[in-house]
Amino acid sequence: MLMPKRVKRRKQFRGTMRGKALRGNKITNGEFGIVALEPAWIKSNQIEAARIAMTRYIKRGGKVWIKIFPDKPVTAKPAETRMGSGKGTLEYWVAVVKPGRVMFEISGVPEETAREALRLATHKLPVKCKVVSRADLEGGASSEE
Repeated sequence: MLMPKRVKRRKQFRGTMRGKALRGNKITNGEFGIVALEPAWIKSNQIEAARIAMTRYIKRGGKVWIKIFPDKPVTAKPAETRMGSGKGTLEYWVAVVKPGRVMFEISGVPEETAREALRLATHKLPVKCKVVSRADLEGGASSEE
């Protein structure tokens, strides 16, 4: 599982997920990618499950990039505990994903293989996603300039 080696503070506030992704919204390394269409917290084990689904399908050919990292700790209190007595213990790590964020990238395999591998990975994630190519995202950016 992905998690930070060390953090400045052990527990964090929950925060908000308002707005669109301003960074990480372009395909930088690969040819195809998965883009989030809604905001969510993605757990480290969900990221790992998506990675395994992709690499199994492409049979270790090509290259996969994971563009999100779970650096936010989420705490939980035990069941049937009374109110008060402080914040709960750390349960798992999440990556905060906003709409438009490119989460995974893939290259070095044919288009049909890449799209199917990414489609299988989207089923492991708790957000609505779409599979895009580098051309799809660059086409949107060039019309604004």
